[in-house]
Amino acid sequence: MLVTVTGHDRPGVTSALFDALSLHDVTVLDVEQVVIRGRLILGVLVTAPAATDRSVDDALTAALAPMGMDVEVSRSGSDGEHDDPRRRGRSHVTVLGHPLRPQAMAGLAGCIAGCGANIDRIVRIAHYPVTAVEMEVSGAPAAELRARLALAAATLGVDVAVERSGLHRRAKRLVVLDVDSTLVQGEVIEMLAEYAGCGAEVAAVTEAAMRGELDFADALRSRVALLEGVEASALDAVRRDVRLAPGARTFVRTLKRLDFRLAIVSGGFTQVTDMLVAELGLDYAAANTLEVVDGRLTGRVVGPVLDRAGKARALEGFAREAGIPVTQTVAIGDGANDLDMLAVAGLGIAFNAKPLVREAADASLSVPYLDAILFLLGISRQEIEAADAEEGLPVSIPPT
Repeated sequence: MLVTVTGHDRPGVTSALFDALSLHDVTVLDVEQVVIRGRLILGVLVTAPAATDRSVDDALTAALAPMGMDVEVSRSGSDGEHDDPRRRGRSHVTVLGHPLRPQAMAGLAGCIAGCGANIDRIVRIAHYPVTAVEMEVSGAPAAELRARLALAAATLGVDVAVERSGLHRRAKRLVVLDVDSTLVQGEVIEMLAEYAGCGAEVAAVTEAAMRGELDFADALRSRVALLEGVEASALDAVRRDVRLAPGARTFVRTLKRLDFRLAIVSGGFTQVTDMLVAELGLDYAAANTLEVVDGRLTGRVVGPVLDRAGKARALEGFAREAGIPVTQTVAIGDGANDLDMLAVAGLGIAFNAKPLVREAADASLSVPYLDAILFLLGISRQEIEAADAEEGLPVSIPPT
């Protein structure tokens, strides 16, 4: 027997419901409750008394009607948990919109239905800086859902991530980020190139390399060569000018509270990444090092270039050092040189990435807020803000 209670939320409703049920020979099978803007929807599934016994219906109405609540009672032959084939094949689908439009939700829901799947539950997990909702979906393989929803999301103007349900989703313990245009805004090498008077030329090569049109190692050497003769003091200026991506501090602070290990891998330079490690309290880092002789850049890097394959090897090395399986890692990047790293990780996330990278990643975000990635990990904005408040940190206020 399914009992559904709706009305304006108030203290004592749940207590009154179960007090009324306790007077009858029933067993609780399932309970679910949601409150939306003060409106309560409470469902309780119980074993039913005899089909002809309507005393429980009357008792529920007598207990809850004076509280202004509506009660609906329906009976069926079983609890339904094991009868519905859609219960097989469970996935978590996270939808992020800025803003999130009804048309987008309609399109995604239609796409899920088109896969023969069912939406079992929907809950909002963030209201700021983006609206994010999480759907529990059953009845279709995660890979099929991911492929179909990715195509739909591109048309509907939202971001969608699909992960297979299970313990592994909660087992992520190491996050590895690219640096340029991911953890920080812009490209460090382009900032240095401005001091050498070759900013436009370096930017063009960077763009081509990130799209996968050029070999990254060769492209890096050619760009660094253009920096020959630049005073090393330019590095100090660049370090001062580097700006973290919006939400980066919230992202790092939240994951460190959960005892995640955090690492950065960069095709950029240790002269900047070392500063980020110290400032943010990161656990691991790998990057290239610019050669400096007599106070000037020589136009060369020290040792082998950390390229696309090197980033993946670095992630695997960090995981070994931390004693964490690679399947429990998350990689975040935006360019073609991040592709191997994204493929190796348990979850690869494209962040404001080139089309080639978005297509290859497990999930893709097109909003500029790094902390939005937390929602893909099942961490809600409410939990983030509650933890910040406990530490006396200011809580973000959404714009009106």
